[in-house]
Amino acid sequence: QVQLVESGGGLVQPGGSLRISCVVSGNTLAFYAIGWFRQSPGKEREGVSCISGRDGSTDYEDSVRGRFTISRDHAKNTVYLQKNSLRPEDTGVYSCALDRIYLRTRCELVRRYYNHWGQGTQVTVSS
Repeated sequence: QVQLVESGGGLVQPGGSLRISCVVSGNTLAFYAIGWFRQSPGKEREGVSCISGRDGSTDYEDSVRGRFTISRDHAKNTVYLQKNSLRPEDTGVYSCALDRIYLRTRCELVRRYYNHWGQGTQVTVSS
């Protein structure tokens, strides 16, 4: 049974940094992409970043490109999202998700491509 568990959320001031983690059990990161999605108040869940299971290539939503970095540790079956220069609009519940397709050519920030989701971790950026 596949499980994804996020951790590392919290309250941070604007301009600060935070790293959140996603531990995957019941499957291996080596074959499936992982995506990070954000649900902000009053908005639909949107894709933030993803990392390919095939070759480790990455993609980012435009507003976080250059500020966020996604990475993975196969030994720990964990994916990280390092977030720097945080802004109030980065506030939301961050959830990780596992791609439904084995060795998809490249990862995509499309919700319907993912079929296993974690419960999420709250990140609040405020002074």
